[in-house]
Amino acid sequence: MNSKLGFFILTVILFAIKDGWAYENKFALGAVGNVQQFLLWFNAFPGAIILIGIALYFRGRLSYWLMILIDAILSTWLFANILYYREFSDFITFNLISGSGSVSNNLGKSLAGIFRMSDLFVYTDVVILILVLAFKLIRIDGRYFKLRYAGVITMLGVLLFGANLGMAEGNRSGLLTRTFDNNYIVKYLGLQFYTVYDAVKTTHNNEVKSKASSSDLKPVLNFLKKNKTNADIQYKGVAKGKNVFIIHLESLQQFVIDYKVDGKEVTPNLNKIYHASDTISFDNFFNQVGQGKTSDAELMLENSLFGLSEGSAMTIDGTTNTFQAAPAILSQQQGYTTASFHGDVPSFWNRDNAYKSWGYDYFFSKSFYPNVKNDEEGYGIKDKIFLKGAANYIQQLPQPFYAKLITVTNHYPYPLDKENISIDQLKTGDNTVDPYVQTAHYLDQSIGEFMNYLDKSGLRKNSMIVLYGDHYGISNNHKSAIADILGKKKVTNYDLAMFQKVPFMIQMPGLKGGINHTYGGEIDVLPTIENLLGIDSSNYVQFGQDLLATNRKQIVSFRNGDFVSAKYTKYGGDVYDTKTGKKLTHMTKAQKAAVEKDQKYVTTELNLSDKVVNGDLLRFYHPKGFTKVNKKDYSYNLNKSLKKLKEAQEKKKTSVESENGGKSTLDEYTTDAPELQNVDAKDYTFPTAK
Repeated sequence: MNSKLGFFILTVILFAIKDGWAYENKFALGAVGNVQQFLLWFNAFPGAIILIGIALYFRGRLSYWLMILIDAILSTWLFANILYYREFSDFITFNLISGSGSVSNNLGKSLAGIFRMSDLFVYTDVVILILVLAFKLIRIDGRYFKLRYAGVITMLGVLLFGANLGMAEGNRSGLLTRTFDNNYIVKYLGLQFYTVYDAVKTTHNNEVKSKASSSDLKPVLNFLKKNKTNADIQYKGVAKGKNVFIIHLESLQQFVIDYKVDGKEVTPNLNKIYHASDTISFDNFFNQVGQGKTSDAELMLENSLFGLSEGSAMTIDGTTNTFQAAPAILSQQQGYTTASFHGDVPSFWNRDNAYKSWGYDYFFSKSFYPNVKNDEEGYGIKDKIFLKGAANYIQQLPQPFYAKLITVTNHYPYPLDKENISIDQLKTGDNTVDPYVQTAHYLDQSIGEFMNYLDKSGLRKNSMIVLYGDHYGISNNHKSAIADILGKKKVTNYDLAMFQKVPFMIQMPGLKGGINHTYGGEIDVLPTIENLLGIDSSNYVQFGQDLLATNRKQIVSFRNGDFVSAKYTKYGGDVYDTKTGKKLTHMTKAQKAAVEKDQKYVTTELNLSDKVVNGDLLRFYHPKGFTKVNKKDYSYNLNKSLKKLKEAQEKKKTSVESENGGKSTLDEYTTDAPELQNVDAKDYTFPTAK
């Protein structure tokens, strides 16, 4: 310990122990399994060796105090993140510091309420090191530490980080290229790497945005004007003033509609809605997501902008970009109350920040729901329990409202406990695919229970209900299983393209329904909803086209540049006749020209959408009657949200609960969720404002 190397090793070990303790006790990182637990404690070492090792390049007493100073700086950053995480369930980003100012603003206002005495433990190692030097328990080694030895230690840190990254990627493929939650980066790679990663990402994004100007909007506006559609007058404004439910059907694909396993319907409740006379159902509706998966679907659904070719736009740009999203449009244009519901942590897909940019009044995430034993599976609260919990807040929302409910149980790898399984698995022989129908069936049951509640509470008669599948659940890597599902010996690229269809239905009492065969996708949802609500979508920068319009292009752009149109399908390098599925190996000159024309449209559309997102171009666009969303006006803090909801009910007495004489309608919600069957009413309690 009396050598400089010994003191360095002691400093690194103490720091790593402190770091691991904080990860385990101060953050909810969800480390599951031996690999994740190992990395949670190991990932502090590479960063500590590299950063604290900087001091080894200096001589004498200075190098010792530099080690302590670097340790203190890293500890202060850890301390700040502990406080911020406690309030927002996320980590500090450079965008938050330099852009919105929400870090200093929010933490400064409620520091006393956030701070815990145990948080100061992060400085324990710093205090210990100062004391051992001050009381000369360890003598300072004044000898020169050779630069080449310092270089070797730095390289050791780099090599350890490489090993850390390799193990992380092995356990979580696409960790950095498909960023969806900052928790994952910290869990696998540590807070130090997360900070560097965020700094690099922020610098790159800011550089792109700084070079953008209002003139970059001209080709975008010209493209949208050229491809403008004519609304179908019979549907214009028919849902004006109605509540809007957006029900996000996780990983649900179109093939499950009317699909049976051993004679039993997988989705009987959705089938009933799909074929109802007051439902417009679309049988050629495709998911258009990229690496952002669910976040891409949300971005398209509520902004009519495509996700990015790499990563998640909600994660990369959701905090800082200017958006003109559905919640803000409906709130400003028609006085809607807006809320999103999700049974997981608010940081997932950066929702806690992106939703502020979109203008959501409320975001009811995991902490808003009662604590129920075994209520979670995979990515959050099980659907039956989640939807019943969501009903508690839905009944309190002043009407009209826009409510998005994000289900999660039907998510890869489709785990479900025996008590909730009520249909047999598929028999494809693919262990990943076979349980898919079981979680899909469970999702369908939860939708049936929710719809029954809407009927009993009276909400159904005054609401437009939009149901959509966000993306595929069975990937193209399972071709043999897909062939079995489709009843084929072998699948072609055409089959795989058609397998990208997801359900899309719009149900409302009195709506002229039927199955619509137009070709469209998630990018088209917002303009469709706007037309039904009597809002002119042409006032906004939206790349989708109203699915009920009379002169639609009917070209579905996939994120990788492939497409499906009413005539041609281009997928995986092959071109097919969309109606027949026949591969076009020897195309005529006219066919080649038509395919090239469609391809040009797709490429242009994707590139222009990317310019809007990457350049943050909507900051230069000012639609008439639309006020830019001020992110500082929104908070999804539990206590603040509950107080706000209570005040909103008192101010505008139009909620279901208010109309019911102030009494809850939750007793009218029936569910067969086994987790709730033996739960006493006094134990099933929701958080209250403090």
